[in-house]
Amino acid sequence: MDCTLRARALRLLARREHARTELARKLMPYAESVDALEALLDDLSARRLLSDERYVEMRMNARGARFGDARLAYELRHQGVSDDLVEAALATGEDEQTRARQVWQRKFGGKSEAPDANERARQVRFLMSRGFSGETIRRVLRGDFEDD
Repeated sequence: MDCTLRARALRLLARREHARTELARKLMPYAESVDALEALLDDLSARRLLSDERYVEMRMNARGARFGDARLAYELRHQGVSDDLVEAALATGEDEQTRARQVWQRKFGGKSEAPDANERARQVRFLMSRGFSGETIRRVLRGDFEDD
């Protein structure tokens, strides 16, 4: 199948948003040179077909309700998104404690009785694996919901 680099890029972008670095990594094996790839990425950005801002917005909408700030920031930075965009997205998103409480309630039913040490440790591990901070986890498990 004879496919140009532009057609590959457009096919990938038609499926979902991509960060510039992510798209470059996917297209690199098919590019004739780094300069040709950079020129294509610059052209796609100029035509507003490729946007890190849209990518961040898409990822935050898709995964923001289930994960903590640390995990979201890691995933975005891993895809090559700049620190400025990551910080701005986390600042404008929903409060981490609110998200942690919602995740905890969905998983554990918001049990009001005090869990034993093993159950509490299991809940802490679960929330930590989702990328929530230690202070946020402590507040959720203590029941500090001052924003209600």
